[in-house]
Amino acid sequence: MKKLLPLILLFIGAGAGVGAGIFLRPDPPPEVAEADADGEGSEEGEEHADEDGHEEDEHAADEDGEGDGEAPTTAFAKMSNQFVIPIVAKEKVAALVVMSLSLEVAAGEEDDIYLREPKLRDSFLQVLFDHANMGGFNGNFTDAKVLGRLRSALVEVAQRDVGKKILKDVLIIEIARQDY
Repeated sequence: MKKLLPLILLFIGAGAGVGAGIFLRPDPPPEVAEADADGEGSEEGEEHADEDGHEEDEHAADEDGEGDGEAPTTAFAKMSNQFVIPIVAKEKVAALVVMSLSLEVAAGEEDDIYLREPKLRDSFLQVLFDHANMGGFNGNFTDAKVLGRLRSALVEVAQRDVGKKILKDVLIIEIARQDY
């Protein structure tokens, strides 16, 4: 009996786990449910679905917020890696600031930005290091005025590197500070 009780408990536990998994399983997405019911996806649903399976909205607004069907005039290019900026105090690294940036560019110019990304990263890092050395990441560094000055400096060097016609704005997507 001593050897049989653990086996019985094992089977009861496994059965309860399988039962809970079946009971708590989420409902399948609607297009999968339709495909399962028909045996194949319906032709009507496939007409308006893009390659990711999302339905296209013919009346969707473009990136400028205008719903007139014209092509967007701007696009966004996300910098591939985050920027890590050390905050030095008393000859030691006292904190690290991590930032993610995206660039608002003229439509169709994203590839040009990615080709020039090493130069842009170098320029951005120099601006970010200067900002850190001037105390820009101390205190309330997320204040609109402080971030506005930083963003203006980033836009200035980016437009110098890629041109004012290509680059419209620099967006600060994420910012975090870790103190040591």
